[in-house]
Amino acid sequence: MSILYIVATPIGNLEDISKRALRTLSEVDLILCEDTRQTKKLLERYQINTQTLSYHQHSKPAKVDEIVDMLKQGKNLALVSEAGTPGISDPGSKLIAELTKFEDQSIKVVPIPGPSALTAAASLAGFSMDKFIFLGFPPVKNKRQKFFKEMAELKYPVILYESPHRIIKTLISLGDRQVVVCRELTKKFETIYRGTAKDILNKLGKEEIKGEFVVIVKRK
Repeated sequence: MSILYIVATPIGNLEDISKRALRTLSEVDLILCEDTRQTKKLLERYQINTQTLSYHQHSKPAKVDEIVDMLKQGKNLALVSEAGTPGISDPGSKLIAELTKFEDQSIKVVPIPGPSALTAAASLAGFSMDKFIFLGFPPVKNKRQKFFKEMAELKYPVILYESPHRIIKTLISLGDRQVVVCRELTKKFETIYRGTAKDILNKLGKEEIKGEFVVIVKRK
């Protein structure tokens, strides 16, 4: 039986990877990468020479067919995202959905757990996260206003991902809500902001905005 390993990789600090993940990446026949450039930095750090193949949100259906064919031929593959755990706000879920058709026959999907910006942020929220709702990235254009309106009615804390290009717009939409904003988690310039979205907006307005963000919106 062939195996596709879903391998979690560091979200920033390259030391945040398990021995099992490193062993898996070194033993598989091929690594499927959301961004081969990012993955090669990790592989070079740990002297892993496994070949890589690009697989991302813009990959054509023919690429999925190619991957399935390799697995049917008996090859073991690993899937990694640009950072963190595949399948969470990245295209990995589409490939996994296709492979579950074969899971009881010739192809098995195995998780290699590890880093995730989602759980890293939740762990330092400072308030109860026994229950929360993850909404990924807010819509870029259409339905954005509706998204934040519906989110405001939720009864649990909400976790969002946001890019440096839209974090200001998101904080404006959140207004006086209490939030925790995590920037560049695990990296050199990691910063955690706490307060109202309006307060944090004032702080960010004085800085050059770089890096990826995780935003936790406290329940009302």
